[in-house]
Amino acid sequence: MILSFSWLHAAAGKDVAAATANALTLQSIERVLHLDIELAASQWLSAHPALIQPAVYYYRLYYIVIIGVLVWVFVRHAETYVRVRRTLIVMVLLVLPVFWALPMSPPRFALPGIVDIIAEHDILGSGHATRDLSSGRNLFSAMPSMHVGWSLWCGYAAWFALRGSHPRLALLPWIFPLGMAAVVLITGNHYVLDIAGSVTLLLISIAVVSAWGRLAGGRRTVT
Repeated sequence: MILSFSWLHAAAGKDVAAATANALTLQSIERVLHLDIELAASQWLSAHPALIQPAVYYYRLYYIVIIGVLVWVFVRHAETYVRVRRTLIVMVLLVLPVFWALPMSPPRFALPGIVDIIAEHDILGSGHATRDLSSGRNLFSAMPSMHVGWSLWCGYAAWFALRGSHPRLALLPWIFPLGMAAVVLITGNHYVLDIAGSVTLLLISIAVVSAWGRLAGGRRTVT
């Protein structure tokens, strides 16, 4: 699933003109709503250099958390594994058409004055800043933020697994996506509305999986 997502994701987001126009529109909406904090957030991180490397690690190594949560749920909470795995699959299926239909330049490309922190301090040395479309990366998929989206899924999966037996402990996993939301803003990779889009994606995916479960349960009852 991850390889398929990566391939389809890379194939989208090639329209630079559309991505730039969409970014300008999004910035206009944020100004009206007084949510245009991306430049100030980037400048704040630049003024606190001790936090730059931790932010880069947080941004780059979140895949370890995703895999860890998936394995943990499978091993320790098998009764919830099918539901949270389905939620992850639905998120992938829903977000890919958005990337194709709504290319979006990230703030690090579209907002003057924002420093591309990840590119300057990248632990993977992957040339994060390049706008070369031949690099094979999708550079224009800011909406929604899947760094936040996958992190939200981690929070949801852990919460769902723990909510019955450890209701207070179940709240702690939500700290992870909150941290990621802050990181993508201060590193110039996403807009506030990208984060809102990620929340919406997770909520819709949960609703789809819930409806899927009710429909499947109804069919079993009939038969």
